[in-house]
Amino acid sequence: MKKDTHIISDILKKRVLVLDGAMGTMIQKLKFDESDYRGNRFKDYNRPLKGNNDLLSITQSNAIFNIHKEYLEAGSDIIETNTFSSTSIGMADYGMESLVYELNFESAKLAKRAAKEFSLDSKPRFVAGSIGPTNKTASMSPDVNNPGYREVTFDDLVKSYSEQIEALIEGGVDILLVETVFDTLNAKAALFAIEKYNNKNSANVPIMLSGTLTDASGRTLSGQTLEAFITSVSHINLLSIGLNCSFGAEGLYPYIKKMSMITEIPISVFPNAGLPNQFGEYDQSSHQMQNLIKDFLENNLVNIIGGCCGTTPDHIRLISEIV
Repeated sequence: MKKDTHIISDILKKRVLVLDGAMGTMIQKLKFDESDYRGNRFKDYNRPLKGNNDLLSITQSNAIFNIHKEYLEAGSDIIETNTFSSTSIGMADYGMESLVYELNFESAKLAKRAAKEFSLDSKPRFVAGSIGPTNKTASMSPDVNNPGYREVTFDDLVKSYSEQIEALIEGGVDILLVETVFDTLNAKAALFAIEKYNNKNSANVPIMLSGTLTDASGRTLSGQTLEAFITSVSHINLLSIGLNCSFGAEGLYPYIKKMSMITEIPISVFPNAGLPNQFGEYDQSSHQMQNLIKDFLENNLVNIIGGCCGTTPDHIRLISEIV
């Protein structure tokens, strides 16, 4: 399957594209209980399933479809699939490794159906297959007493990502978004898996890559600076590179500004709605975030902009207005 990369990259040369906002935040608002997550199909499943948001693409597909529609109505050019944790490594927590292909394929189909419904010649809509970092790291040991130990290997990650990538592409995504990268070795496994798929299938699926910073030092969890992060993936032909999650727009601004000075690759940013309060909730209003986003646009720092944790269609609507 060959994807036309020119359409998206050509549009990026002419204008800023708007990404959607948080999927998890929107799911939380629905206040689903255990039975909602299970649906009829998994009503007798032998493990708790509440919290497995990706599973909702199967058990509550209408709800996920409607979230996609809300973001498209708000002005998103690109919506993300509900697949942040849909790898065999991520699904191992629920004993659902065998569902990986179905989860990704069905999630991609849902998002693509919504995108087609809103797509116009003057404003085409695209689907980005969300590829999260997994809950394991290839660069660091989870055991402070055994620094040489690794919970997952590079080859394990490649295999896990390959399953996800194949299903996302066959489900119809236009872009692959390797996001919330805290360990570049994990990201490299995903990028290698994409490269393998492309070579095997004579494909050329556009790739967005987005890292996340741990603290004000401006480093990833595995200790890389922005320069090191960009350099370590510079051999890959990327549609965009950028940052997401981490902090709010104000906190990410200096790092995105720095990025714009050290790379020619189009830059993406999708910040949180500020920093979480003591209850882990995000209080930054859509108008507050809109004012902060203006700086990114007025200084021509970004090519793709959206929202991460705590953002809603209201946030994206106001971002879309100023874009």
